[in-house]
Amino acid sequence: QLQYAESGGGLVQPGGSLRLSCTASGLALNYYAIGWFRQAPGKEREAISCISRSGGTTYYADSVKGRFTISRNNAKNTVYLQMNSLKPEDTAVYYCARQKSGRGWDVVDGYDYWGQGTQVTVSL
Repeated sequence: QLQYAESGGGLVQPGGSLRLSCTASGLALNYYAIGWFRQAPGKEREAISCISRSGGTTYYADSVKGRFTISRNNAKNTVYLQMNSLKPEDTAVYYCARQKSGRGWDVVDGYDYWGQGTQVTVSL
């Protein structure tokens, strides 16, 4: 059964860093573009980054551009999200998912096989 799993979340102070990982079982990640998303309490899920199959193209939401970096290691079947200069407004559950269609990278409905998410809390 294909399943994605996120890890690496936690509690960090403002200005700190975390690295999230997205791994897959049942199917190699390297056949698909992979996106990272987040959902804060009471808010809709938003796309924050996406990386192409080869890793040669990346996309970022304006809210994280310059602070977050997406990368992938297809040999390790893993996609990463390096998060620096974290802010309290980055607090959310973070998810990864596979892009299933050719719709825009930031279209949430264009992704499937969502993981369970990993909590990121930025607070003093």
